Amino acid sequence: MVFSSISFIFFFLPVFFLCYYLLRGKWRVGFLLFASLIFYSWGELKYLPLMVIVIAVNYLFALFTERFPARKRLFLILAVAFDILSLFFYKYFTPLAVNVLRLPRLGFFPSSLPLGISFFTFQAMSYVIDVYRGKTKVQRNPFVFGTYITMFPQLIAGPIVRYSDIEIQINGLADNTQRIDPDAVARGIRMFLIGLAKKVLLGNIIGEAWQFLSARPSELGILGCWFGAFCYTLQIYFDFSGYSDMAIGLGGMMGFSFPQNFDHPYTATSVTDFWRRWHMTLSGFFRDYVYIPLGGSRRGTARTILNMFIVWALTGLWHGASITFVIWGLYYWVFLVLERFVFRRVLEKIPAVIRTILLFPVVSAGWVIFYFDDFSEMGRYFAGMFSFSAPVLGVNAISVIGSYWVWFLLGLLCAGNLPAKTYRALARKKPRLASVCRTAVLLLLFVLCIAALVRQSYNPFIYFRF
Repeated sequence: MVFSSISFIFFFLPVFFLCYYLLRGKWRVGFLLFASLIFYSWGELKYLPLMVIVIAVNYLFALFTERFPARKRLFLILAVAFDILSLFFYKYFTPLAVNVLRLPRLGFFPSSLPLGISFFTFQAMSYVIDVYRGKTKVQRNPFVFGTYITMFPQLIAGPIVRYSDIEIQINGLADNTQRIDPDAVARGIRMFLIGLAKKVLLGNIIGEAWQFLSARPSELGILGCWFGAFCYTLQIYFDFSGYSDMAIGLGGMMGFSFPQNFDHPYTATSVTDFWRRWHMTLSGFFRDYVYIPLGGSRRGTARTILNMFIVWALTGLWHGASITFVIWGLYYWVFLVLERFVFRRVLEKIPAVIRTILLFPVVSAGWVIFYFDDFSEMGRYFAGMFSFSAPVLGVNAISVIGSYWVWFLLGLLCAGNLPAKTYRALARKKPRLASVCRTAVLLLLFVLCIAALVRQSYNPFIYFRF
């Protein structure tokens, strides 16, 4: 079940919130756990036991870490090893065995990737590590801990929520000492509607253009191929950030404050700035649990470059077993090293607007690497983008650009945060009018989203792959 579906919006959500608001204390937390398991089972019932085992193992090892401090390092190693091995077996074992080692596909090989495994294993791992470091207290109630891991808004695709982010809130709901703030609920509804509009009205529609263009690069010409890459650049942003906004909004409606996951990354002025704004919870995880423990930037230039290499190779590998993901991660490692150690002073002299404009094709080329898991298909598309013999613009590309250029420009404006800037400017001068306009626009967007969902057959979610 995805957030941008009729069944979720008109069936699951109303039933869930009716029961959730009527219940109190431990009953509310218990119902949230039950509803989250139902939500996951809706699309992935066969992997529900895996999630229960991950919850049980990490709960117990965190508990042992506190109760047996002399052996807490051992329990930490066992917990992290279990999480990594689980992730490896379900995400990497089959591709490695079948595609690399050329073994026959045996019955015990996982046939599919469990939804959200990269996210809920990382959350469980971060909890045990933080308990070991003394940054958070162990959660003794297994049902509360299970609720933290399975909470359906962020279960499938993040943001990666650390236990310390919501420890006070989830304990407050469990012991009935924290009330749900109506203003937070209102903000959550607005965030959910904004995310839904991003996903349905921009991500899906612009993605239709990419689906057509990515299949026939030899017919597009240079500008047609670049237009396709730009379309995918916008699609993946509105698709993923829209889902994150919906997750954060649902969390707000439930009384939780989830961390921000995107901060208008296409307005960044450098690759370094881009990765401070894109998938911020994943970047924060690798920074705090990999980069800094490796030594960060405290051990000289050569060691810093090596640490960055490890982090970006792992970041690529986190997205999947394909070597193209590793190449994608190392693609950014090269740019980050060049920015930091070679061209930093030169870049500082370039106006910020120019740097933002130059960054967009760099990121778009990266997304082309990210999209294709077949080297030959990737090579054909890059050949179209950088060919000196191809026409500037093919006939098929002209047709697609003519159909989607309005949505493309609208996507650029929204990715550049123009709607929010416009609202803030109006709110400073006429706050009441701004509030009325915001409500009217959100209602209109909701109606348009429902109409689009009824009509659209193309409604993917890109990060369900991970």
